[in-house]
Amino acid sequence: MAQRALPQSVARLGRAVRTAGAPVEVSGVVLLLPDGETDSRRRPSPLSYAAQLPLARTLARAGCGEGLAVHVVRYRSRGWNPGADPVADARWAADEVQRRYGDIPVCLVGHGMGGRAALRAGGHAAVTSVLAMAPWLPEAAGPEPEPVKHLAGRRVLIVHGTNDARTNPELSYRLAERAKKNNRDTCRFEVHSDGQALRQHRAEVVALAADFVRGSLFAGSYARPVEDAFAAPPPLGLRMPLAAGFGRSLRY
Repeated sequence: MAQRALPQSVARLGRAVRTAGAPVEVSGVVLLLPDGETDSRRRPSPLSYAAQLPLARTLARAGCGEGLAVHVVRYRSRGWNPGADPVADARWAADEVQRRYGDIPVCLVGHGMGGRAALRAGGHAAVTSVLAMAPWLPEAAGPEPEPVKHLAGRRVLIVHGTNDARTNPELSYRLAERAKKNNRDTCRFEVHSDGQALRQHRAEVVALAADFVRGSLFAGSYARPVEDAFAAPPPLGLRMPLAAGFGRSLRY
C-alpha cells in the first residue's frame, strides 16, 4: 500500500506502550484517538494525549501475552477542521502501523471527537475493529448522514453514557442502528447515569474495552455480555446495559 505523504512531524504516533514480558514481535496494534474540539486550529492539548495513557497502559497489560502494542495518535490540530480533521491523522497512523509492523490487525479506539474519527477511519484496510466511546456525532453533519457502509467486515462497539450532556447518546444509537443493517458485527452498550467522560463507571468501561480489543485483534472469545450484544437484534443489542462489576472476574 502506498504511504501517505503526511510526515511524522505533522501527525505522530506516541511511543508504543508495551509491558514487561511482552514478546518482541508485535501481532496487533491499538491506535488511541483522543478527544478534541468542534473547531480549532490550535495545536493539540497535551492533556488530551495524557488522558489516554492510563487506558493505553491497561490495554497493553491486557494484551501483553499476545504481542499487543498501543499507540496514542497525536493530531495535527485539536479541532475537526475541513482538510485537517483527525480522520486523516487516523488513516495516516494506520498506514504507519503497516510500515512499522507489517500486515497486522489494527483496532481504532476513540473518545468523543476521537470516537467519530475512529468510526470514519474504520474502513482502512488494516483496521479490523473499532471502539467508539461517547462519540461526538453532530445533529447535522452536512447533506449526508455519517457514513457506515465502510464498516462492513469490522467488529464495531459503541459505548455511551445515558446522561451525556455533551455528545447526544441518541445520535450514537441511530448510527449504530444504521451500521447494524450493513454489518451484523455491530453492538452498543449504554452506561446508565454516566456522562461524557465515562468516569462514574470507569472500571467497567475499561474492562469492556480490554475485552473487546483482545477478542477482536487476537480472535479470542468475548465476555458473555459482549457476545450477547453482538448476537441480539436491534434494539436489544444496541441498548445493552453495561452491568456494574463488569470485568471484575477478568484480570488485566
